Amino acid sequence: MTATPLTSAQFKGRTAPLLTNTIGEHLDRVAARDPDHPALIMPHQNIRWNYGEFVTEVDRVARGLIALGIGTGDRVGIWSPNRFEWILTQFATARIGAIMVCVNPAYRLYELEYALNAVGCRALITAERLKTSDYLGMLYELAPELNDCPAGALESARLPDLKTVIRMGERPTGEVSSGMYYFSDVSAMGDEIPLSRLEEIALKVRAADPVNIQFTSGTTGNPKGATLNHTNILNNAYYAGQSMHLSTSDRLCIPVPLYHCFGMVLGTLVCVAHGATMVLPGEVFDPAQTLKVAAEEKCTALHGVPTMFIAELDLADFDSYDLSNLRTGIIAGSTCPIELMKRLIDDMDLTEIVIGYGQTECSPINTMTAIEDSLEARVTTVGVAHTNWEQKIIREDGTLAATGETGEVCSRGYGVMQGYWNDPERTAETIDTDGWLHSGDLGEMDVHGYVKITGRIKDMIIRGGENIYPREIEEFLYTHPDIMEVQVFGIPDEKYGEQVCAWVQARSGRELTPEAIQAYCQGQITHFKIPRLIRMVDEFPMTVTGKMQKFVMREQTVEGLS
Repeated sequence: MTATPLTSAQFKGRTAPLLTNTIGEHLDRVAARDPDHPALIMPHQNIRWNYGEFVTEVDRVARGLIALGIGTGDRVGIWSPNRFEWILTQFATARIGAIMVCVNPAYRLYELEYALNAVGCRALITAERLKTSDYLGMLYELAPELNDCPAGALESARLPDLKTVIRMGERPTGEVSSGMYYFSDVSAMGDEIPLSRLEEIALKVRAADPVNIQFTSGTTGNPKGATLNHTNILNNAYYAGQSMHLSTSDRLCIPVPLYHCFGMVLGTLVCVAHGATMVLPGEVFDPAQTLKVAAEEKCTALHGVPTMFIAELDLADFDSYDLSNLRTGIIAGSTCPIELMKRLIDDMDLTEIVIGYGQTECSPINTMTAIEDSLEARVTTVGVAHTNWEQKIIREDGTLAATGETGEVCSRGYGVMQGYWNDPERTAETIDTDGWLHSGDLGEMDVHGYVKITGRIKDMIIRGGENIYPREIEEFLYTHPDIMEVQVFGIPDEKYGEQVCAWVQARSGRELTPEAIQAYCQGQITHFKIPRLIRMVDEFPMTVTGKMQKFVMREQTVEGLS
């Protein structure tokens, strides 16, 4: 909190020395301090490694990639749910200076082809399948040449940069597979490369080198490849852990997908940054499995997006899980409803949970609440500018907003991405000449620097000249005892330009009608903010990371009306 109240909406977080080592160097230091300390626990794959064992496995994969000819700057795609091979790839590529490219597990043919070609992936490590996604089938459809080429020698018409495909798992005894390697093959090949060769290569990797490409999920157009370096994500993980008071005694339950910054930076990397233990409960999120593993492994921290926590809290047998060891975690991905935060503190004992806000382009956290913050600050804001970050709110004309005034949230600091891969034009549209990253989010800042996110610039509803912020209406509707989830957005209207629409999911076993919801709003919020159209739904369209896709809801609503 600032000593002197702010007069304008700009705030600078505390300054602290940045970590200057690479991710590989940092992992080595942590492991050397206590090689016997638990590092990675994944019950669904029978993995239970200490830091010494974890480093050994990472180095085997790193040496295997060297044997395959993967070098500094080469892009290695990873297309998979949460598996130990994913985590080994994350740290092995960082070790040798390669760039890991996170491919959304939900991608289909067109999206996969676009992602691999957009950044020129030389290798792809993939799971066999996930639910209805047949990863290998899609690859063979995109690159039928895999049927007739030696492993590591792909020449594909549609995927011209891709040379090596590695499927996760162990090679079955006696199987001779053409076209692709098994992950176990890569580890075995690593045993043939001297450790001294790996050390020689690792010494040449620099903290400023790119280490990860994350595709941002835009509402229009093709995804953009945000390029992040070692300094970006290692420091973001380290200082996020500091905000959680994370230490070697902590065990962090990570049910969020690894392919996103939340999972791989604020999840696995935040643990390595502080020597804590990574606990992954399953390949994909399952509320019962998450709480079961969190209880059995005596986890002290639990991450999630709001929809995940809601699903956990609403389990019929929620009270049967012993979560008494929990104290902290990060809730991010979308704004946390006030009522949900109260339930997390009261029902889940997450008394020290913090809210993180940011963007993939910021590695990802740029504001965060603190454990020491008042309850009001923790349930109504996303905190202040994080360590070594600056935040400001600007008006449409670019001038600095006043405190309490709504405008666009902008961030500046060590974590701002290097840029969108091979896309200087869209990079310049996002990062201005002074280094400020423009988020596209609407927010306001109070006199102490606390930021409240009110929506997206494109989400703002303009009804008859009145600016309406969906988040304000959503927060009110969350106070209805029968409402579990709600999303508010604008739809076209001939008379007013736009009208307020709400999609509402009722709690299990509750009877709720649109008319009852509108009656609940009468006299409580301004008449023009009361949703004109309310649709009762059982689920919402969302990304794999739990972000609601309001543009899809809008399109479906408009289509239904027409």
